[in-house]
Amino acid sequence: MRKIQFAAMMALAATTLSACATKGFVRKGLEEQRVALDTERTARESGDAALRTDVNGLRTDLNALRNDLGTLRNEFGARITAMEDQVKFAMPVHFGFDDAAVRQQDEAALAKFAQVAGSHYKGATITIEGFADPAGSQEYNLRLSRERADAVRDFLVSKGLDGALLRTVGYGKTRLVRPGAKAGDEGAELNRRVTFVVETPAGINAATVAAMSNN
Repeated sequence: MRKIQFAAMMALAATTLSACATKGFVRKGLEEQRVALDTERTARESGDAALRTDVNGLRTDLNALRNDLGTLRNEFGARITAMEDQVKFAMPVHFGFDDAAVRQQDEAALAKFAQVAGSHYKGATITIEGFADPAGSQEYNLRLSRERADAVRDFLVSKGLDGALLRTVGYGKTRLVRPGAKAGDEGAELNRRVTFVVETPAGINAATVAAMSNN
C-alpha cells in the first residue's frame, strides 16, 4: 500500500515539475517575443525619425535651390530651361566688340552662378558655350567665342568651381540672338555672350523642375 502511495506521490510530483517547466518555457518564450517586438518597434521608430530627417533635409535643399534660381532669374535676368538630364542657363553676360575679357559689370552674375552650381549641382559637368557677333570671318569668330568661354571658365574656377568639370566650346556667329547685328549695331552685344549647360542626374533635374515650377 505504501509503495502505491509513494508511486502516486512521485507521479504527482513529476506532473507538477513538468507543469512548472512548461510554464517557465512559455514565460521565457513570451519574454523573448516581447524583447523582439520592442527591438522591432525601436528600429521602426528610428527609421521613421531618419526618414523625417531626410524629408526635411530635401525640403530645405529644395527651398534653397528655389531661392537661388529665383535670384538668378529675378536679380540677374538669367533664363533657365530644364531639359532631359540638362539645365540650361542663358546668363546676361556679354562682351565688348572684338574682346574676350569678362566685364566687371558681369562678375556678380557669374559669381552667383558659381555659387548656385557649387551648392546644387556638385559633380555635374558644365559646358560653357561662347558666341560672337557676325563681324569677321567664321574662323576668327570661332576662336574668339572659344576665348570668351575660356575666360568665363577661368573666372568660375577662381570662385571655387572645379575646372576639371568645366568644358568650353565656341560656336562663333551661329545661333545669333539678333541676326545680322554686329560691331556697334543695336543689339549686337546680345550676340556676344555665353550660356551654360549643366549635365544633371535625373534626381537633380527633377529638383530643378520642382523649384522652377514653384518659384
